[in-house]
Amino acid sequence: MADNNEKHKIVIVGGGAAGLELATSLGNKLGKRGLAEVMLLDASSTHIWKPLLHEVAAGTLGETEEVEYLNQAHRNHFRFRLGRMEGLDRKKKEIYVSPTLGDNGEELIPRRTFSYDTLVMSVGSVSNTFNIKGVAEHCMFLDTTSQAYKFQKQLVKAYMKNHASINTAADKPLSIAIVGAGATGVELSAQLHEVTDLLAVYGLDESSNVKLTIIEAATQLLPALPNKLATATQQQLVKLGIDLKMGRRVVEVTKEGIKTHDGEMIEADLKVWAAGIKAPDWMKQLDGLETNHINQLVVDQTLKTSDDDIFAMGDCAACPWAGHDENVPPRAQAAHQQASTLYKTIFNRLNGRVPVQYVYRDYGSLVSLGKYTTVGNLMGNLMGTVSIGGFIARVVYLSLYKMHQVAIHGYFRTAMLTLSNLFRRSAHAKIKMH
Repeated sequence: MADNNEKHKIVIVGGGAAGLELATSLGNKLGKRGLAEVMLLDASSTHIWKPLLHEVAAGTLGETEEVEYLNQAHRNHFRFRLGRMEGLDRKKKEIYVSPTLGDNGEELIPRRTFSYDTLVMSVGSVSNTFNIKGVAEHCMFLDTTSQAYKFQKQLVKAYMKNHASINTAADKPLSIAIVGAGATGVELSAQLHEVTDLLAVYGLDESSNVKLTIIEAATQLLPALPNKLATATQQQLVKLGIDLKMGRRVVEVTKEGIKTHDGEMIEADLKVWAAGIKAPDWMKQLDGLETNHINQLVVDQTLKTSDDDIFAMGDCAACPWAGHDENVPPRAQAAHQQASTLYKTIFNRLNGRVPVQYVYRDYGSLVSLGKYTTVGNLMGNLMGTVSIGGFIARVVYLSLYKMHQVAIHGYFRTAMLTLSNLFRRSAHAKIKMH
């Protein structure tokens, strides 16, 4: 704990859904009153809710959905620091941050050290390539906002190039292959199909000149959903003309395409990897903190690591799921709940009270197929498990994002943002072409 003459220093590493919500609530509760110093560290200057990254990649999400960390920090009484954590000294209670470099390699911000009294690790997850040959070199990923924008730019270039070759001898479909049939892969495929339809309306492309393929090692997509809903989703994707390669394990990725275990080579101009997650590799070397096989920090039921002053939440935390033989799944609803729990725990720490036990409440899973449909299941004490689809499922899906916005903006600002987006969409193009 901090000396009586100094403010308690709370450092949150990672400004994803959980990190930003926690920094905002603690800033308004403690920072505003001068009871503690709250600092958020992130390698990016802006935040987008991660479940929306597939829309960023497809070019269908407006830039108004981005949250500027500096503005958010100013409005909510915490400090934001741009940088990437690279190390930890638990004895000195310090974290080390790598230098920030510009586009041409010049050092913009030097290496820095920040001290803490309470440290919260919330760095999220990255794609797990499973050390498969060629994945890192030839696939694109959707782990961060910058990666999503990079994919979107590559997508536009590919569309333009393909459009220019229509009706020539070199004419062939633009091929996009997505490895992984979880929520990210399925939602991205539907969003990309919607984009090709929009491009046809704009006269830039024809949907017949885009071939979408999903490659999945399991025999069923969407393992988080019941079989009935997964089958319904699979039928919808087939109806859209998306080629599903189920039961195909990827063994190598080349510049030309993706090779599966049965010897098939699936050609693809653009290749997206969405086949599993892990915490960043550098987390394995955090001054002796215990990690599991996918680099997640092992925490107890209060989200505390083996160090009494260090907590972890979100995708980078391996938290036991009470009553189950597995950890809490890496979902947005879990991150939201964990941020709420740690908010109470940190407030308790400053007042000499015990930490709050985290209990994961699974409210079900939802998958959006863009304008085509939304499917999922809701879980509750009163109604058990209920399958939903169509308009109702879409409303529930959107409400999850609105809960996140309310947590960081409040009700009034969220309402104003929603209205402004409705007006913007009526006046601007539905897809981003630059």
